Amino acid sequence: MKKKSVSAYAAAGVNIDEKMAGIDAIKKMVKTTATSGVLTGIGSFGGMFRSPGKDQILVASTDGVGTKLKIATLTGRHDTVGQDIVNHCVNDILVQGAKPLFFMDYIGTSKVDRRVMADLVKGMCVACRQNGCALLGGETAEMPGVYPPGEYDLVGTIVGVVDKRAVITGQAIRPGDVIIGLPSSGLHTNGYSLARKIIFETAGLKVKDLFPGTTKSVAELLLAVHRSYLKPVTALQRSVRICGLAHITGGGFPDNVPRVLPKGVTAVFDRSAWKVPPLFAFLQEAGRVDREEMYRVFNMGIGMVIVVRKADEAKALAALKASRAQPIRIGRIEKGHESVRLEH
Repeated sequence: MKKKSVSAYAAAGVNIDEKMAGIDAIKKMVKTTATSGVLTGIGSFGGMFRSPGKDQILVASTDGVGTKLKIATLTGRHDTVGQDIVNHCVNDILVQGAKPLFFMDYIGTSKVDRRVMADLVKGMCVACRQNGCALLGGETAEMPGVYPPGEYDLVGTIVGVVDKRAVITGQAIRPGDVIIGLPSSGLHTNGYSLARKIIFETAGLKVKDLFPGTTKSVAELLLAVHRSYLKPVTALQRSVRICGLAHITGGGFPDNVPRVLPKGVTAVFDRSAWKVPPLFAFLQEAGRVDREEMYRVFNMGIGMVIVVRKADEAKALAALKASRAQPIRIGRIEKGHESVRLEH
């Protein structure tokens, strides 16, 4: 029997056949996310989407999952980070009032593994369907020598749309407004470099160990899917005027909230208003991390900050509770120049 020859490219570490087989396997999954605006399918050089009306604005954002991917590689589970990247990007354009139209991904790896690629796309498809957007396409790059063996990078780009009259800029925020927080599902996609060091090096925990103070394993807590706030925020928009939104990601409260504040106001947060989840309390104690730094690195249990008028507080809380968002009043807007002040 004649031995199958190995191409020079495959010998150099790039298996085109494996990549193409992986693409064929995900085409059907991607098709399940198609919406009425999609004009092309997977395989085109560029994804095409029907333009919205002239009174609408397109909003785009690009982000990555970061070192949370190391947890996915460590556990062998990759579908949850696929959901993470979509939900993170959805939240980033949501703060300006935009609803997602389509999403595109980039997967860079040392060597294509069709199972891993399929799991990643499976997760992205789940999140795209939940958020009502299309997975329009993407790029898979096999680059041995650039990425460590067995590891990969995952990046996403999202495009959404908002009516000109419905854009949320934060410029409407004024003293007397109320700040409402929506709980996070965990670390989301930020702070994993510090969290991994504390959990695995300092505390010596393993992914299968029960996480201290909880009924879940280390893997379950660290791979908890980044929550999408699209549905509760959309429900809120139908009830009251939203003056400002801030997605609490890298940089925590001190870096993200000021991005939506006008000059002359201070966002005052009452840290006693919500119970910090055990995961964050453990990281602070085990890692001996300064309290202020914790709020600079992690979301501390709050993934989205919403600012509404004081007169709309009751109606806003009711609308959010009806959408099962578990809202908490966590602060207020005052006149000042501190941007953010964390009390208690």
